[in-house]
Amino acid sequence: MTAVEAVEVRTPAWRGGFGRLWSAAVVSRFGDALRTAALPLLAASLTDDPLLIASVTACGYLPWLLFGLLGGALADRVDQRRAMWSVDLVRGALMAAFAAAVALGQASIALLLALAFILTTLQTLFDNAATALLPSLVPRQALGSANARLMTGQQIAGGFLAAPLVPVLLLVGVAMPHAANALTYGVAALLIVSLRAEPPERAPRKTGSTLRGEIAEGIRALWRDRTLRGLCLATTLVNIGMGAVIATLVLHVTGWLDAGDSGYALTLTAYGVGSVVGGLLAKRLAERTGRIRAVFLAGAVQTGCLVALGTVRESWAAIVCLGVFGVMGMVWNVNQATLTQERGPAEMLGRISAAFRTLAVAGAPFGALLGGVAAAGWGLNTPALLAAGLFLLGTASLGPLIN
Repeated sequence: MTAVEAVEVRTPAWRGGFGRLWSAAVVSRFGDALRTAALPLLAASLTDDPLLIASVTACGYLPWLLFGLLGGALADRVDQRRAMWSVDLVRGALMAAFAAAVALGQASIALLLALAFILTTLQTLFDNAATALLPSLVPRQALGSANARLMTGQQIAGGFLAAPLVPVLLLVGVAMPHAANALTYGVAALLIVSLRAEPPERAPRKTGSTLRGEIAEGIRALWRDRTLRGLCLATTLVNIGMGAVIATLVLHVTGWLDAGDSGYALTLTAYGVGSVVGGLLAKRLAERTGRIRAVFLAGAVQTGCLVALGTVRESWAAIVCLGVFGVMGMVWNVNQATLTQERGPAEMLGRISAAFRTLAVAGAPFGALLGGVAAAGWGLNTPALLAAGLFLLGTASLGPLIN
């Protein structure tokens, strides 16, 4: 194991800044999951046009491609804590206004599209600021544990608590999930306001420095770091594969496996449970192998899961494969995020994480399109096999980084 892959010897203290950041992140994810589950239902009640309904989801990707790099540059310029609570206040106000529009029967597809686009645009600043802020709240040696706890808490809140609550809230009123989302943003903003974090030391900006130039600096910093460059390439490839699988999973399970809606629900549940388990295992695996080896192992196991998913025509196999796939997906995500924070200069972390995220996010919609083409042309199981090939390429590209 190399020095740059050193793993944590401590865990983050819940008292103080990290506990509040964790609580804010989990509360926000809970609210986001309420909205994510409720918006498609609302869209389907407003129109039966599949393209318009799908566009609501697409608007959740587009701002990352358009503004992700800008959000990272801004995160490096401003007080990250202030940026986060300001964004949450704006998002809370937007969601409260939207909930009122829904309650009054004034919602429209155009309003849904605008809302999804604006919220995700704001999220580009929030997420990049959060990534850059975490290293100032916990010791460097505790970053792995901190990321694991953050992602596991968000998975539990978004994957297990929020979705089952949506039907209950809808019984109270069609606007209730959106009103609850507005409330979660307000709570998160208050938690972030209470943080007492020292901003990272930053060298004075050069005279005449522009956002465009600073964005270019972040991209160059990512490119110059051999480990982060390789990890970014691998993550982009596997995200293309993920997009193909996610976009066609319902067809794979209900069509190719003939497992019905209950089978689809079980595979999603297995993936969610696996993700939580992966959050608990990520630290221990990294301690034994080092971070890059942990990511490599995760990708190799996920490749095998996708091969089995695309070749074994049994619903139980899909459930097992998706469960293991979720475990290793969280191992990949935790260690990838931690490596970025460990290796990126503090004053450039927002821009580096933004460049990384933008490329990774771009892979998902492209993969969804490839998955749809593969399923239509060669069979409903072929997107899983296509994804296996992409995961194999991504994992193999990490080989030279293992010392």
